[in-house]
Amino acid sequence: MSKKLFVVAVAMVLLGTIAYAELQNVEVGGKIRIRGSWLDYDNDSDIVWTEQRTRLNVKADFTDEVTAFIELDSYDIWGEDFRSRDYVTGVDSRQVSTDDVEVYQAYIEAREMWGTPLRLRVGRQEMTLGSGWLVGTNDKRYNFTGLSWDAVRLGYVSDTVTVDAFMAKLAENFSDFFEDDVDFYGVYGSYTGLEDIVIDAYWLYLRDDAVRYKADLHTVGLRGAGKVGAFDFEAEVAYQFGDKDDCTWWIFGVDRDFNAWGVNLEVGYTFDISWQPRVYAGFAYLEGDDYDCKWFDVDEYDYAFNRLFSNWEYSDFLDDGGILTNAFVYRLGVGVQPTEAIKLGLEGQYYVLDEDIVRGCLWWRESNDELGWEIQLTGAYQYSEDLVFRAGYSHFFGEEVLEDLDFNYLFAETEISF
Repeated sequence: MSKKLFVVAVAMVLLGTIAYAELQNVEVGGKIRIRGSWLDYDNDSDIVWTEQRTRLNVKADFTDEVTAFIELDSYDIWGEDFRSRDYVTGVDSRQVSTDDVEVYQAYIEAREMWGTPLRLRVGRQEMTLGSGWLVGTNDKRYNFTGLSWDAVRLGYVSDTVTVDAFMAKLAENFSDFFEDDVDFYGVYGSYTGLEDIVIDAYWLYLRDDAVRYKADLHTVGLRGAGKVGAFDFEAEVAYQFGDKDDCTWWIFGVDRDFNAWGVNLEVGYTFDISWQPRVYAGFAYLEGDDYDCKWFDVDEYDYAFNRLFSNWEYSDFLDDGGILTNAFVYRLGVGVQPTEAIKLGLEGQYYVLDEDIVRGCLWWRESNDELGWEIQLTGAYQYSEDLVFRAGYSHFFGEEVLEDLDFNYLFAETEISF
């Protein structure tokens, strides 16, 4: 029996207990989220679009702590699926709507297996680790397409300790086990024995064997979060190591390594007065690549910190999808709640490069590291328990590296859950 068949056989045995489970409860739910956006890049080009994500799920609970969950979703841009056969000119390239509805989640979960604290989830599923700083669901700001994983996740769950081990398939090329695919593995542990505080430790491994130049990226990290009186905090530090195959023309070869640190911090304080104002400060360090372009020192290259599948976005302009790295990010903000239904927030960020941008040659060299700063104003109105309206505006003031460019972003959205 091959290793791949062995894994499938083990999963079937572990899930064999559901064969005689009886259906106890069925729940139907979903979400509709619609956002209109206007993005202006220094008056050079404006982009206006409306995006909509529709989700519908069914959850079936069986005896013996067994659950089946299926969720369908569709992410669309308004106007891309208009089904007219003849409008204005009679030539409509958008007559047919295809590939809209996807199986976003579909998994089987068994809890307290054989009377133990074991939990098993097999199938396509969302995963958010910690605050989502490195692994999240891609639904933070615009382009909220969602992110789910084809994975097996085995967990140990007790009152104070939770440990999850998972393996996910990101790309399948139908080769032998561990060949020509992209896989993602991890072990994530949490301790909740301290009141209102969680302490996490983890190891993540991204293995890319699908391209010509193979890569192995390991990430180890620690996280602490919680509340102490009126203070709240979020602190996470991660170190990445690994290597990538040589992929350059240099005759001596290039040692390309993953060797970078990442830090994410936030501390807040909530005043027990009218409007319940919360002030907070945040800091992020995302180490840049280490590379000297001198011809005699071209044989070493360390990649910048990789944000992996982050759900944190530090900017509406520089960080779409959690791509920002090689940077220091400084944040200050305040949030208030004038009524039970209304929340307002104001945040400012300042961005500086870790590794400077160098322009010029030996007799004229200039190093620049300031990207700029950004302000964000957001508001939310909870119309009912299920329906919320949100709006916001952001402005970016470019500095040295971005040559004093100014960007604007404005959005309005609504979301209903049922």
